[in-house]
Amino acid sequence: MARPRRRRLSLTPLVDVIFLLLLFFMLSSTFTRFAEVDLVAAGQGGAPAAPDARPLFLQLEPDRLRLNGRELALDGLAEGLDPVEPGQVVLVALRGAVTAQRLTDLLVALRAIPGLGVTVLGAT
Repeated sequence: MARPRRRRLSLTPLVDVIFLLLLFFMLSSTFTRFAEVDLVAAGQGGAPAAPDARPLFLQLEPDRLRLNGRELALDGLAEGLDPVEPGQVVLVALRGAVTAQRLTDLLVALRAIPGLGVTVLGAT
């Protein structure tokens, strides 16, 4: 009785699929923009506070932003903080269910203002 000969498995379709997946993930990652936000724990350095400058208090909520009790839009933040003294400190308090993306958007907007130190207080 003759045994049927096994045919060798062709790896060409598998290589093609792996190549297409690699190409897909490489292309999709080039369209994603990433931003870096520097975070420093309180007390580990950062911008020294100006001796006579009072800190500004910024409350971040899921749907609004308040600076010293005054409501602001995120895109109008630079005008609301004007003028900024060198070494001015902004204390950011998170209220409610603030998303990480909302906090990142705020930190990016604050980083664009020169001479400003930022301290994130936490959620309540």
